[in-house]
Amino acid sequence: MHLLTVPIEKPEEINFILGQSHFIKTVEDLHEALVGSVPGIQFGLAFCEASGDCLVRWSGTHEEMITLAKKNAQALGAGHSFIIFLGAGFYPINVLNAVKAVPEVCRIFCATANPVQVILAESEQGRGILGVIDGAAPKGVEDEAGTAWRKGFLRMIGYKAK
Repeated sequence: MHLLTVPIEKPEEINFILGQSHFIKTVEDLHEALVGSVPGIQFGLAFCEASGDCLVRWSGTHEEMITLAKKNAQALGAGHSFIIFLGAGFYPINVLNAVKAVPEVCRIFCATANPVQVILAESEQGRGILGVIDGAAPKGVEDEAGTAWRKGFLRMIGYKAK
């Protein structure tokens, strides 16, 4: 067995969700969860089938996001993993609970727009996701000005009440 990292390739502003599930039904159920969560959502999703034909199964509502999902799923090649790319202006916070509620979903590794490296283990059987490196390391500890900025920002964008 050996370890490798695979970077997620995407435009800087695009958010994605990386997870693990357990059944081919995942593709349709994730699609339904996403379109049921946010009217007009733009997304692409891909799922690495881990038995049978072992294909990258896919769905979505936005061609560019579908292309990103298929490309990154192929690069990861980890059985039963899925990746969802959200179109510009759509965010994981609006769909993450719906994604986690899909019965086939076992785990979420990350939901972010940050640069991400996926840590994989590869053996003669295949690949599995061990974890992710999501963004950069902390550069310090928040001070009072940082706390005030954070609280103000969350209220300005409507995620917290005044």
